[in-house]
Amino acid sequence: MADMKLYDAMRTLRAVRRLRPDPIPEDVLKRIFEAATWAPNGGNRQPWRMIAVRDTAVKKRMGELYTAHWAPYAANYARGLAKMSEDEAAKHRRTIAAGDYLAAHMYEAPVLVVVCFNPAWLAVTDAQQDRVSVVGGGSVYPAVENLLLAARSEGLGCVLTTLLCAEEPEIKQLLGIPAEWGTAAMIPLGYPLGQGHGPISRKPVGELFFNGRWGAPYP
Repeated sequence: MADMKLYDAMRTLRAVRRLRPDPIPEDVLKRIFEAATWAPNGGNRQPWRMIAVRDTAVKKRMGELYTAHWAPYAANYARGLAKMSEDEAAKHRRTIAAGDYLAAHMYEAPVLVVVCFNPAWLAVTDAQQDRVSVVGGGSVYPAVENLLLAARSEGLGCVLTTLLCAEEPEIKQLLGIPAEWGTAAMIPLGYPLGQGHGPISRKPVGELFFNGRWGAPYP
């Protein structure tokens, strides 16, 4: 059983999109899935369910649906590279290439985890605000993050994706998801093809946290 320090897992949890087809032992999957169940959620209702998809034909269809959305997204992303320095653009080209690989080889990932949620079980306290509602996701995505961190600790590659949510009707039909449930994410799981996880690049605390009120520099 893997036992990586939590802070080390968080600071090296890269989006790993190149995965080997090697099977994942069931005891490893069980530990990862159990970690998801420990996540905080409103009222302890756990308004989510996850489906571990292994069928190759189903994964191929999911890959086709994913590619239909990834291809234009990647093309638009690539057009913005001209404004970047060459070093920065090269980094983003690698990201696009990894995304292309995931789209083309999604059926090879040993497990695709589809995250579902029941809107009726969510405490959506921001529903009346004049903006997009986000609070309901607070009872779903912590379980996803637990799963990602557990996968990292176990040496598995993983990445949080949401493009298939645009194809929710067909995904629900493919997987037999009941009408009252929606989809929130899809996570491919597998052992990395290549380096896998490693140091991540994020903005520092001083740019993301304020002290006491908006705009006040954090010491």
